[in-house]
Amino acid sequence: MKKLLAKALPLAYGQYFNVYSLLMPKKAAHKAFNLFCTVRKGKVQQAEYLDKNKNGVEFAANHKIQTYHWPGAKETVLLVHGWESNTFRWRNLIKKLQEANFNIVAFDAPSHGYSSGELLYVPLYEEVVHFMVKKYNPKYAIGHSVGGMTLMYNEHKNPNPGVEKLVTIGSPSEFYEIMDHFQQILKFNNRFMSVLNDYIYNRFGFQIREFSTSKFAASNTKMGLLFHDKLDIVAPYHASEQVHTNWKGSKLVSTEGLGHSMHQEEINNQIIEFLEA
Repeated sequence: MKKLLAKALPLAYGQYFNVYSLLMPKKAAHKAFNLFCTVRKGKVQQAEYLDKNKNGVEFAANHKIQTYHWPGAKETVLLVHGWESNTFRWRNLIKKLQEANFNIVAFDAPSHGYSSGELLYVPLYEEVVHFMVKKYNPKYAIGHSVGGMTLMYNEHKNPNPGVEKLVTIGSPSEFYEIMDHFQQILKFNNRFMSVLNDYIYNRFGFQIREFSTSKFAASNTKMGLLFHDKLDIVAPYHASEQVHTNWKGSKLVSTEGLGHSMHQEEINNQIIEFLEA
């Protein structure tokens, strides 16, 4: 029965939006977009680790953003986590960064961890990242998954002269691939996807196929280090391949079997080496 419901629910959602968009296309697109961006937010896990490193709450992009700080004498490093995660995901890397005496700043994304909200999407995340860069002036920035995608978008939209090096870990590249997956799950018809594309363009100023970090990378003048596992089932490996191809100052480290999260010591050691080089 559970398996049957799991299959039937996406079909029901898809049919609902396909029909609703015939009557009220803008409202249907708005609801579908909010569904896509809704974060499953429960009780904050690993609260003890996070609580003892809280730095204060910033107000950015109409959200209360919880920040964290691990002081160090060397350059500032900004950490940007991925979807349905929080600052705790950086614990292994933070330990390495502390040992190397870097000054570490991190934060929970909107609707994640201790930060406010219910939705997350890259243009919103970019506003917060832009705020954090201006406030804390990091020399280096590291992003995992959607966090890495957001760093690339932020550098494209608001080039940051103080940031010299960027690291992305298991990050997607093409927005259309994400939306294609969304369409396949909920069985949206192509007409509704056109309605949704118009909604995104009117709201954010770009069409679904125009948002591409591989394209953004072509104008990126920073030094970059990209990690991606060839067997990553969350974000496709070819995403980082495409970004690396267009990003002249980048290096791609390919792995096999390390997964999407990439918490391993060998990854963190390479990040430290890259920052210190």
